Amino acid sequence: MTNYLVTGGSGFLGINLVRYLLDKGHTVRSIDLVAFDYPEKDKIDEIQGDIRDKEAVAKSMKGIDIVVHCAAALPLYSKEEIFTTDIDGTRNILEAAEKEGVKRVIHVSSTAVYGIPDHHPLKEDDKLIGVGPYGEAKVKAEEVCLGFQKKGMCVPIVRPKSFIGPERLGVFALFYDWAMDGKNFPMIGSGKNRYQLLDVEDLCVAIYLCATKDEKITNDVFNIGAKEFTTMKEDYQAVLNKAGHGKKIIGFPAWPMIWVLRFLEFLHLSPLYKWVYETAHKDSFVSIEKAEKVLGFAPKYSNKDALVRNYKWYLDNLKSFEGASGVSHRVPWKQGILRLVKIFF
Repeated sequence: MTNYLVTGGSGFLGINLVRYLLDKGHTVRSIDLVAFDYPEKDKIDEIQGDIRDKEAVAKSMKGIDIVVHCAAALPLYSKEEIFTTDIDGTRNILEAAEKEGVKRVIHVSSTAVYGIPDHHPLKEDDKLIGVGPYGEAKVKAEEVCLGFQKKGMCVPIVRPKSFIGPERLGVFALFYDWAMDGKNFPMIGSGKNRYQLLDVEDLCVAIYLCATKDEKITNDVFNIGAKEFTTMKEDYQAVLNKAGHGKKIIGFPAWPMIWVLRFLEFLHLSPLYKWVYETAHKDSFVSIEKAEKVLGFAPKYSNKDALVRNYKWYLDNLKSFEGASGVSHRVPWKQGILRLVKIFF
């Protein structure tokens, strides 16, 4: 039995990882700004605190064997919050872990570190160009991790594609809402691009491999994504097919839509941010060959499987989050003017 600390344990990835580790028989502690309000509350040690608070972090690190650092400020937060949480917070976690002699710290980064690339598939040694404050912060947070690697710590870095599954809402809730209500769904561009996703269960497996395999092979950087994915239009159509209303994904010319969304974002009328709408019509996939060969990673879910599994969870749990909104992945994002647009589809 291993003592795990999960930062951001109340978040979408956090709760899925907490459940995964509990199922494996490990003890789990969570540190998060947000209260841990899940049924598993009595099964874990909860610290409600901010990873930017060195005292709270030091307290959370006592008696810990392995840290999984999931906490992050997402793109809809302010630049200051993103930088202080994702960079300074990461440094706080690693400094406290080093001081307590923690065996390893697994850092959950993002494929946002690759920016808007000019080739695919992306590999771990490709150039890092973060787009916007979130992408920039993720690049700098990795630099902090590499600094601790050089000092002798085991700090595996995983770069997951956009991941979905139970508890995931955010921008995907918008799509599921339209599917449930029997609407066609507009897509930026033709939808013929390939946009790799990832099921959160597969991500938990990859993280666990980084936690349990020999540190000589895990102290590295790994892309994590679905093995099977087709075009964006085909993958997302699987949800509309599951909804059963006979509706379709409808493609629109990319650049006119992007300019409209830029304007709506400027007016704070749209929930979509630059990273979403300026990459949605482009190919976006990474090579997972390194994780497959080195870690033995074998994704269970295709894009279609992951989207439909998330949609089923959305329908089963709709009453629990109706009326809620915010900027995290755990709540639906406000649709803004898109709720009016929905009428015409």
